[in-house]
Amino acid sequence: MTLGMSFPEIVVVLGAALLVVARRLPSRARRPVTMGAAAVVLLSATALVLAGVRWQFVPVLAGAAMLLSFTLPTLLRRPAWRPASWPAWRPASRPAWWLGWRPARRSAWWPGWRSAHRPTRRAPWWLALPAWAACAGLVAAGPVAAWAFPVPDFPEPSGRFPVGTLVMEWTDPARPEPATSAPDDRRTVVVQFWYPARGSATGTARSQYLGRTQREARVVSHAAADYLGVPGFLLDGASTARTRSVPGAAVAGAGGRFPVVLFSPGLGGVRTQNTAWAEELASLGYVVVALDHPYDSAAVVLTGGRTIRTRVAATGDEREDERRAAGWTAVRADDLGFVLTQLGRLDRGEIAGPLTGRLDTARAAVTGHSIGGAAALVAARQDPRFAAVIDLDGAPHDPEPRPFRQPVLALTHPVDPADNPTYIPRLTQVLDLSTATSYRLTVPGTSHLTFTDAPLYLPPVPALAGSLGRTEGLRITAATSAAFLDATLRGKPGDLAARLSPYGDLTVHHADSEVRSGG
Repeated sequence: MTLGMSFPEIVVVLGAALLVVARRLPSRARRPVTMGAAAVVLLSATALVLAGVRWQFVPVLAGAAMLLSFTLPTLLRRPAWRPASWPAWRPASRPAWWLGWRPARRSAWWPGWRSAHRPTRRAPWWLALPAWAACAGLVAAGPVAAWAFPVPDFPEPSGRFPVGTLVMEWTDPARPEPATSAPDDRRTVVVQFWYPARGSATGTARSQYLGRTQREARVVSHAAADYLGVPGFLLDGASTARTRSVPGAAVAGAGGRFPVVLFSPGLGGVRTQNTAWAEELASLGYVVVALDHPYDSAAVVLTGGRTIRTRVAATGDEREDERRAAGWTAVRADDLGFVLTQLGRLDRGEIAGPLTGRLDTARAAVTGHSIGGAAALVAARQDPRFAAVIDLDGAPHDPEPRPFRQPVLALTHPVDPADNPTYIPRLTQVLDLSTATSYRLTVPGTSHLTFTDAPLYLPPVPALAGSLGRTEGLRITAATSAAFLDATLRGKPGDLAARLSPYGDLTVHHADSEVRSGG
């Protein structure tokens, strides 16, 4: 991919652009340029059709087709041009036309030449100009749409380990499914691992983004679009993307037992929504385990092919929505505790899998984005097995916040109190309840979705993805998370506040005080 476009896509845009400008070229150059551009467009369009045309380039092909329909009929007529010095004859009007000839009238529109047929009539400029402008707009729309909604290009992880990935599905026999009334329905979660792997052979297929298969990725992308209230085709690029991890890769031989990082996505989010972050942490020697929460995540595709769509929805009533959010948060927190238990069984060999004997569940962090971050805070309070918490821009929804022992890193976007007067005060209240030192870092230039993969495939509009570009927000999220995890799970010495403060406005919450430092 180059500039968000494949080679045939670049060629078809250039060919269509030549068709647009050919109209304004000098007469001598107009014909060869138009014919050459037409050949380029037809060949590259054929290649795109065979490979599958992305929706962004349908307007380009439509504009090119309109231009060709205007220009080719004229250019394909066979003119009989002759120098003015040559005699040009036409038959006399007498029936016996072979008996008499008379000279043809000189064509005046091109001095020095005569035409054997009448000059082609052209549409008036005031009719041709709007059509030409419409075609130019269609051709320009393709590159703009490809830039706004590209196929995600995941950054190369910076750590020493290649990254492998695998998916498992676990059912908790002790918990009924809270979203249904079926008596035999038990809570089932789908989890995806990203882990340190051995080096893979060149050309090894990388993992599909958003799902184990192309079909699953398409189902998930369309469900996510439905949840966001946008047309499904806008997220088609995400459903075709490949990540930097290799499915089923062998676990790294070095590194001993790896610390574990559990992740809960945002409301309506899916387990893969923070893949770039997960791959970076895995390359640094962590095992990241992300959950799909059935009836909450936009779509959960189970092993048997059944798809569970989200049932979460806001009512518009603030008190009712907060009550619902507290319920969803509690279910997610229980899911996180259940998965940590399953990881212990996997490490002990009670569940078959390649990570047996390689998971250090005594060094486990619980993390999440948005409501997933709120769930991580609740899970830490009710489950002391978790050693640390990362909250990625998540407002707390715990109706009964109580003290807990784990340190917390809370990353937030700049919050205007006029827009959300309760977010920061509630988060501060919860962070002050930790008996360990915790950190709140406000990162300039970010928005709520900056802390996910969204900047890789949504328009780089500040309100959507922040103003840090497509990858800088991902880098900051991963770098600050790694610094915090290194300090809390691996005991890396040094001043953690000093490592975090360059990334934004840092507030340090001690058990009995609060220290603020600008970044």
